[in-house]
Amino acid sequence: QVQLVESGGGSVQAGGSLRLSCAASGGTFNRYGMGWFRQAPGKEREFAAVVSRSGATTSYADSVKGRFTISRDNAKNTVYLQMNSLKPEDTAVYYCAAEGVFLISTNRGDYVYWGQGTQVTVSS
Repeated sequence: QVQLVESGGGSVQAGGSLRLSCAASGGTFNRYGMGWFRQAPGKEREFAAVVSRSGATTSYADSVKGRFTISRDNAKNTVYLQMNSLKPEDTAVYYCAAEGVFLISTNRGDYVYWGQGTQVTVSS
């Protein structure tokens, strides 16, 4: 059983930056691809970014490409999401998740373990 705890959310003005962290425990971290998903009020949870077990492969949603960077530190059992040039439409609860089957997956149904989420609010 893997436990995931997100941190780093908050309120920021448009154009600002935030760095989210997700600390994992209870499993072998480098056996899991790690994804970030987000859910805005009244909308479905959507894929934002994913990083492979080694960190060598990443993928991003078109809406965040060029602004967000996902990375991981397997020695610290932590995955990060650096968010720059934030926009009001980035406002959402951000969740990290772990899956152990694919090199990377953008499908939320493939993810077995989820954190509780951290709120990101971007004001205009």
